Amino acid sequence: MLKLLAFLTLSLPFLTHSFSPDHPTDRRVLVLLDDLAIKSSHSLFFKTLQSRGFELDFKLADDPKIGLQRYGQYTYDALILFSPTVDRFGGSIDLAAILDFVDTGHDLIIAADTNASDLIRQISVECGVDFDEDPSAMVIDHMSYAVSDTEGDHTLIASDDFIKSDVILGSKKIEAPVLFKGIGHTINSENSLVLKVLSASPSAYSANPKSKLSSPPLLIGSAISLVSVVQARNNARVLISGSLSMFSDRFFRSEVQKAGSADKHEKSANEQFLTELSKWVFHERGHLKAVNVRHHKIDEADEPAIYRINDDVEYSVEIYEWHGKSWEPYVADDVQVQFYMMSPYVLKTLSTDKKGHYFTAFKVPDVYGVFQFKVEYDRLGYTSVSLSKQIPVRPFRHNEYDRFIPAAYPYYGAAFTMMTGFFIFTVVHLYNK
Repeated sequence: MLKLLAFLTLSLPFLTHSFSPDHPTDRRVLVLLDDLAIKSSHSLFFKTLQSRGFELDFKLADDPKIGLQRYGQYTYDALILFSPTVDRFGGSIDLAAILDFVDTGHDLIIAADTNASDLIRQISVECGVDFDEDPSAMVIDHMSYAVSDTEGDHTLIASDDFIKSDVILGSKKIEAPVLFKGIGHTINSENSLVLKVLSASPSAYSANPKSKLSSPPLLIGSAISLVSVVQARNNARVLISGSLSMFSDRFFRSEVQKAGSADKHEKSANEQFLTELSKWVFHERGHLKAVNVRHHKIDEADEPAIYRINDDVEYSVEIYEWHGKSWEPYVADDVQVQFYMMSPYVLKTLSTDKKGHYFTAFKVPDVYGVFQFKVEYDRLGYTSVSLSKQIPVRPFRHNEYDRFIPAAYPYYGAAFTMMTGFFIFTVVHLYNK
């Protein structure tokens, strides 16, 4: 009994470590592999993570002892699936467990391949990505392939069609193409949560490279996504790639020349591309937090319990962005606040002092009821900021109205004119002979 208590005392701090809004960067990562040889063949990618402070726990995907939780607490902050052929995970991990892992705000990287199993395809479908249904299909491009000593079947693609976002891919420009060899997928254009990060060229198509085309391919052109990301509504992030090889040391170190181009690069952009992308997936970039949300009457400091119509109000909030090691002020000119009851009665763009402090002032509308201060900030690559504070608004009390209302002066004049006319009429009628 004493040994059990000692074990729980030592292990509880470890078990309760998970995603924290104050320190959003994932630290403990479970890596599931088809073969432990992948640990050495993809070592450069793993080393980039370890150099940034991540603790990687390598396991075989069918290990009967693996699990994401212990005693009801998640033991890992993120999951990497480099096991495209696995038909069934070992231990307590299955499709539902992985989806629950993401639903609780944890991050996921999936690398599929030409031999991707139905399980990996199912997980991808649940994340909003559909791989080509043909199990023998690969992405082929006869115009944008990587030049090599042997022409081959043009399935080794040199792609440079990146998403235009410094938040997701970093501010440093990616000069060389990325090498890709694998399967393509499509995303639903109506799903705003899924983004294509690396797209195929207009000349690409998905088919079996070992057989002649008997009918037009279903996936063609820029509709084919090679690498996609998902940012869920709970700000969990998912990376889905159709190629496990693009993470390999061979692709990281390989020279690359795109067909039709005279530029030959000594090194592909795979390392830069995947390193920057992994920073985004693991919340080292693009993670926002809002603190010190305040509202009060102008010239007052305390937050009231109720406002009166036509009060002059000031609203302020501080927004910071996580930069891997510290919180830095977030600077933007498009943060807005709504004063909301069923619909926005006031919509104001917040001013900023460039130090993370956002503020504005406005007059409470001449409508009473229960209002909300709402900030809904959702920008490409950034975690969403959703703030809401409820406050009632009352009308004037009977003794708070102005004694004389300027707009009613014509009515006042009419009343006094009537009284004066009646007095003159009475005097004339009584004393006129």
